[in-house]
Amino acid sequence: RRSLTVTSSNCVEFVQTTTFFININSFKFLNEPCHIRTNLDDLENKLFGQHIAADVILKTVAGFMSNNNPQKPLVLSLHGRTGTGKNFAARLMAENIYSQGMASKFVHVFAAQHHFSHQSKIETYKAQLRQQIKYNVSNCERSMFIFDQMDQMDPSLIDTIKPYLDNYNNLDGVSYRKAIFIFLSNTGGTNITQTTLDFWNNGRDRKEIKLQDLELSLSLSAINKKGGFWHSDLIDKHLVDFFIPFLPLEYSHVVQCVLAEMKARGLQPDVNVADKVAKELVYSPKPERIFSSPGCKTIVNRIYFYI
Repeated sequence: RRSLTVTSSNCVEFVQTTTFFININSFKFLNEPCHIRTNLDDLENKLFGQHIAADVILKTVAGFMSNNNPQKPLVLSLHGRTGTGKNFAARLMAENIYSQGMASKFVHVFAAQHHFSHQSKIETYKAQLRQQIKYNVSNCERSMFIFDQMDQMDPSLIDTIKPYLDNYNNLDGVSYRKAIFIFLSNTGGTNITQTTLDFWNNGRDRKEIKLQDLELSLSLSAINKKGGFWHSDLIDKHLVDFFIPFLPLEYSHVVQCVLAEMKARGLQPDVNVADKVAKELVYSPKPERIFSSPGCKTIVNRIYFYI
């Protein structure tokens, strides 16, 4: 059961208890204001090896948050292999907009395998998702919705939220134009890796890769793979503002990840430790061994082994 919570600034939060259902009769007052700030200046310094994603997110989110009259919600689709920073980027966005970051009452995360795991309950999920979005946005127009494992979601579930992503003035008296929707997906990871490898093989710096080199192939991959955007109108209706590629990470990026993680944990950053952690990871493709197969995903639990 989920209870509806109202803040002193008219912002609403659904607090999860044991099920996905919504109880709009339980109210609790909170102190966190709906919208705090937008300070994404340090994004590129924290999102290692992702010059395209850092640039697009920085400019797009900052511009959107400063616009008091956007024509439609901000819709970003983040693509790439596991461990490349998609979830981390979503977390950075939340931390730079809301005082409580990912723990904010106005950030709502949905994971396909957890929240929408039973195909037989799709119709129920649709109704619940519509209620979630409507009640939260109607009371906090700057709400953020993050859909993880997008490629594993039923396409009909995605089409359910399509009206909220369009440029309507309002739907049933509620405007969704100031909300943020973020989709995270592994779809397109193979194309992104191949493009990055092609640049490497041609002796070109990965920072020469531009958004336009990958965005079209990402949208095609998303719509052609069963699940998520497959057979969905979101792409045909041009409701996704950007398909953002996350490039595969190299050894040097893993080292940066380790050093940053050590600092975040109150440890003295040690290049020797970072080097050991990075070297022990699996790299692909063979025989080049350029890209970290797990990205930076497993480094957190490896650091203490090498200290």
